[in-house]
Amino acid sequence: MSAPQINIIPSHNIDQQKWNSCIQNSSSPMIYAYTYYLDHMADNWTGIVINNYEAVMPIPWRRKLGIKYCYDVPLIQQLGFFTTSDNNYTELLLTELFKFCKYGDYNFNFQNNVAGAKLCDNFVKDISLNYYNLSKHYNEDLLKNLKKASKQSFIYSSGNYVDAINMYKELYSKRLKNISLKDYENFEKLCNYLHTQNNTAVRKVVSANNELLAVALLLKDKQRLYNLMNSTTGAGRKTEANHFLFDEIFKEFAGSKLLFDFEGSDINSIRKFYEKFDVVNQSYQRLHFNNLPGLIKLVKH
Repeated sequence: MSAPQINIIPSHNIDQQKWNSCIQNSSSPMIYAYTYYLDHMADNWTGIVINNYEAVMPIPWRRKLGIKYCYDVPLIQQLGFFTTSDNNYTELLLTELFKFCKYGDYNFNFQNNVAGAKLCDNFVKDISLNYYNLSKHYNEDLLKNLKKASKQSFIYSSGNYVDAINMYKELYSKRLKNISLKDYENFEKLCNYLHTQNNTAVRKVVSANNELLAVALLLKDKQRLYNLMNSTTGAGRKTEANHFLFDEIFKEFAGSKLLFDFEGSDINSIRKFYEKFDVVNQSYQRLHFNNLPGLIKLVKH
């Protein structure tokens, strides 16, 4: 067997059709790795491409003091390597990653297996089943909260992605300092693009007097619904509006042949909320690496 051909290609020179086809036909297609997502959200990104797009790996990067480093792109949970072949290119791709960036943090996808990387929680739920089978293993606390919510005369309906982003920003921007105003602007542009492809879904819960209590901004591809932004007001928390919202989403999308991706979480309170819905932990790996020379390595460690 001949040695694989490796190309390091700047994003503007990527063959988008071949790249996206590799992502789509891999065993772990993730919305974050498509060119349109990376182009909207990453400051810079470069692709490692093996052979004729048989395997690919995106690297988001920035530069500081002349040093190129790999960074966490806000609102991108998993990247890693994607392949349409049975060949294992893990070591080869990691070698190229470490050549390209000497320092950084990188999140691999749930199908990648990287020695020394940290496991992170990500909960998913198969919503291809009918609603009865989706809900029959809800935990007791969730059932109690849904009973409480059923007495509130809630209204479940579609919403607007701009309003959903603004609510999320208003409620959580001070806590989520890693997401800049520019990131929110980029994400809104991404949602606008995906909306034209019918790949956004915004669902909200309002009270009987039309007070907005909870909203979920979902992105969609052929495999998953991604819970990118979920917001709940103080009044919504008191009345269990978010429990009601997710239950209604599962009613609506039951039988859709999709996986619902909760998008996390390692935060204990959020994890406990997701676990109420009878979910599976489809964990992924996160790697911090520092191959900088000598004194620089000590400063950055």
